Amino acid sequence: MIITVPLRIIDLHDDGFHPLVEVILFGKTFTMVLDTGASKTAFDQTTLTEANETMNILASEKLSTGLGTNTMESFTATVSDMYIGELPVAEFEAAVLDLSTINVAYGQMGHPLVLGVLGGDILMKYKAVIDYGQQILKLKKPRSFKRRAMHIIK
Repeated sequence: MIITVPLRIIDLHDDGFHPLVEVILFGKTFTMVLDTGASKTAFDQTTLTEANETMNILASEKLSTGLGTNTMESFTATVSDMYIGELPVAEFEAAVLDLSTINVAYGQMGHPLVLGVLGGDILMKYKAVIDYGQQILKLKKPRSFKRRAMHIIK
């Protein structure tokens, strides 16, 4: 089953474009940057904490690379209640970082604040196809484990 989700392509004022996608997390709607260069999905620590004060955020031994630095302190959180469009995203571990510089820059350009970046872990798992022309993201809903197991038995 293919799920189609609208994208909003924003202009970064002569510094390229970012595709944004809406997600639902904890029953609330948020905007995320679709980032094919991010190996892992990452959430802004402040925004995530404000969205769910009881979220269990754990310190990570790793320092994050990218975003202009390789010394950013990072944390992790297990996310289990996220939807992209009508697609329920299976529980996954996400990075939790201070992404305030992104939100400050977005705010200065008149763009919406973002929860974080939707990275290659989710895009690969759900076989994402990004169509900039139609401004849509297509995701493939995986078959359930039971369905695959029954298929093998037959």
